Amino acid sequence: MKTQGHVFKYPDNVDTDVIIPARYLNTPNADELAQHCMEDIDTDFVKKVQPGDIMVAGWNFGCGSSREHAPLVIKTCRTGCVIAKSFARIFYRNAINIGLPILECEQAAEEISAGDEVTVDFDTGTISNLTTGKTYQAQPFPPFIQNIIAKGGLLASLKEG
Repeated sequence: MKTQGHVFKYPDNVDTDVIIPARYLNTPNADELAQHCMEDIDTDFVKKVQPGDIMVAGWNFGCGSSREHAPLVIKTCRTGCVIAKSFARIFYRNAINIGLPILECEQAAEEISAGDEVTVDFDTGTISNLTTGKTYQAQPFPPFIQNIIAKGGLLASLKEG
């Protein structure tokens, strides 16, 4: 599985209330929620994001609340993946559970800039910055987790057997 897109860059400690502000959590509709993704830190994100685009962030991305809404709205915006120096553990688990591709790679997160065009090969963990020509290596998920993500999340993968 691969994705390619332009980068949206974020700092360390982006918490779940920044990803999806709690004031919008009164709707169960993921498409409505996604209209507010990142709005407190990046008001133009939902206007500019294109399918396959990539979020790159620093340490502890997705810290804060344990709600699944945060990775869900990122996925619903059709973001191709999130690359970060590290993820909050509950966000990491929730991302896999809902089928949002994520990779930890400190060097890539440090060196990739907003607007760069990047490709990600999830099978190998290879991150290629087409803008700079640099390549980075993340640890790919094992095949069973790649299968969960490819099928759209844990529940979807269990339904298919």
